[in-house]
Amino acid sequence: MADKYLIGWSEVDMTPDKKISLAGQFYERISEYVETPITATALAIESEGEQAILCSCDLTSVAMGLVERVREKVAEKEPEIDTSKIIINATHTHTSHTYKTATGNPITTTRDILNRYIPEEQHYKPLISAKGDDYLKPADAFVFLTERIAEAICKAWENRKPAGYAQGFGRAAVGMCRRVCYSDGTAKMWGDANSAAFTQLEGGNDSGIEMLFFYDENKKLTGAAVNVNCPSQILEHRSFISSDYWGKVRMFLREEYGDDLFVLSLGGPGGDQCPRDLIRWVNPDTPINDPHVERLDYIERIADPSMFEIKGTLKAGKRIAREVIDAIEEVEEIKTEAPFVHKTITLDMPLRRVTPKEFEEAEEKIKNYADKLEGNANFADNARMYVYAGTILRYEEQHTMNVRPIEVHVLRFGDMAIATNPYELFLDYGNQIRARSRAKQTTLIQLCNGAEGYLPTEKAEKAGHYSAYVSSGKTGHEGGDLLVRKTLEEINSMF
Repeated sequence: MADKYLIGWSEVDMTPDKKISLAGQFYERISEYVETPITATALAIESEGEQAILCSCDLTSVAMGLVERVREKVAEKEPEIDTSKIIINATHTHTSHTYKTATGNPITTTRDILNRYIPEEQHYKPLISAKGDDYLKPADAFVFLTERIAEAICKAWENRKPAGYAQGFGRAAVGMCRRVCYSDGTAKMWGDANSAAFTQLEGGNDSGIEMLFFYDENKKLTGAAVNVNCPSQILEHRSFISSDYWGKVRMFLREEYGDDLFVLSLGGPGGDQCPRDLIRWVNPDTPINDPHVERLDYIERIADPSMFEIKGTLKAGKRIAREVIDAIEEVEEIKTEAPFVHKTITLDMPLRRVTPKEFEEAEEKIKNYADKLEGNANFADNARMYVYAGTILRYEEQHTMNVRPIEVHVLRFGDMAIATNPYELFLDYGNQIRARSRAKQTTLIQLCNGAEGYLPTEKAEKAGHYSAYVSSGKTGHEGGDLLVRKTLEEINSMF
């Protein structure tokens, strides 16, 4: 017999009242205003002594240092909560906080590697910076965020009540492959498809949306967990604070069901996905500072609105919200009992390694660049040398470690399996898990409890470019195969 359960919801505002450094690009951006609020939304589930708290945050990533500090704060406030069962994911908006984790140990970055090879008087200098009382420093943002996220989790736990649930499914064209392949065997993220050398997009897309709805004892809808296989980064180049398309999803759903509706925003495997159609390319309406998206031979298309602008978030948000509304209207039965299992596992993921030859070539490239550098290094130099600096950094890392332990959560709730990973996971891996899962429905949450970078496929590694470089992520396709295998073992053992 299935178990009865309790659920609780909470949403806490993470929008600062000061300017912040915006995360998600190689160049510096300081927020100018707030386009939409950024939030932490928590869903607490408890049944027969088992528990899980899922918390979705409008952030670019969720470093494990952030998770650990949140858990410490929660333990201080709510000793009933098993903090190992706290799951925190990022929506991957690029218009939210840059934060600096309080690890106690300095973390070497590609910028630090660049500074090694250039004279001290030419060390990296930001072109845009902010100071003063109206600016929230990244170290202070870390404290602010941990307090707000912990508050959301504790409130959700306090709000637990008997509930009903229903599952739903929909389809919306939001995510599309962002890696373009060429006849010479190479590929580029954001590559120009208007070329005689263009052959195909490297991967497919998944328009499916997994949904889980919760109702109070009066059968009133209280919230929805929505799983979309696309990062929330339409506005990634802009200099304002925004929850991107997820903020618009919340807005449209609340117009339909009331301002007290909660929306748990869950990003599925989307390391090679984006909200833009690279075939029917539509340019930004306003300038952006990213050479990767320039189109020298731009042809105007009748297609989506520009998916670099606010109107693009409205289009994507409306597509998702319509599917959620349709799925809610199709609910025929609200269940009050559900099998509930939650398992946390640690996987030792193989570190993606660099050969001595690759190290030597990278060092030569960066030395030659440093010799020709005029003036201070800045974001453009860091972007140009990122792949080489990252190769050097990995070469040094692999002399002290062979594996990177990651935290993975696998849950069963009713007929749904839920599994997490800390990567920008390429879609192929998600497809492999979903296709072989014994659950009737499988929700996969990326960028969760850790920030381990991209996890590319073998074909992407061979084709190269950003997202598939060694410097783009901690593990490679061998790790992807391991993640798929272990996730499936855990899911299928629950069904």
